[in-house]
Amino acid sequence: MDTEVTDKVLVERVRSGDKQAFNLLVAKYQFKIQNLVSRFIKDRAEQEDVTQEAFIKAYRAIGNFRGESAFYTWLYRIAVNTAKNQLVGAGRRPPQQDVDIDESGAMGFADGLTEMNSPDAILQNDELVQTIRQAIGELPDELRQAITLREFDGLSYEEIADVMECPIGTVRSRIFRAREAIEQAMEIPLK
Repeated sequence: MDTEVTDKVLVERVRSGDKQAFNLLVAKYQFKIQNLVSRFIKDRAEQEDVTQEAFIKAYRAIGNFRGESAFYTWLYRIAVNTAKNQLVGAGRRPPQQDVDIDESGAMGFADGLTEMNSPDAILQNDELVQTIRQAIGELPDELRQAITLREFDGLSYEEIADVMECPIGTVRSRIFRAREAIEQAMEIPLK
């Protein structure tokens, strides 16, 4: 049974009053949601609180989940909004950049970099990571969000279209343009 079907079955069970079914959804997505929240909030205890709050909000609103998108897509939106609301409520500004680029290996650009351990290679690795961080940070919001959802969160084009509330063709275009900009930035000779 694929993930989306399993999630829909669990959601239906939760709607029928089965709290254990929601516990299964929490167990399935807790790490992913906390990882997502960590991109906004650096304090570990606060991350855990925001993650828990996002799941509580999802539980209370599960009757509003229409199933038009994947459950994770819906939960993703709740978690991002909860994290941003936490920052605003604490008098802090949400970050301009949603991604911690120290995870850049997940994008496939730096797969071989961890194997290099000479001082020169380490310096070049640091410079490359900084170049990627800067390139993503300079992307327009819609390009940065699309590439983040695809490369860091592993969402499908359909799920990204749901999250960003735009056609799949637009998602493909944004991801292509984001990758192109990052690749161009990487072609700049390292100093």
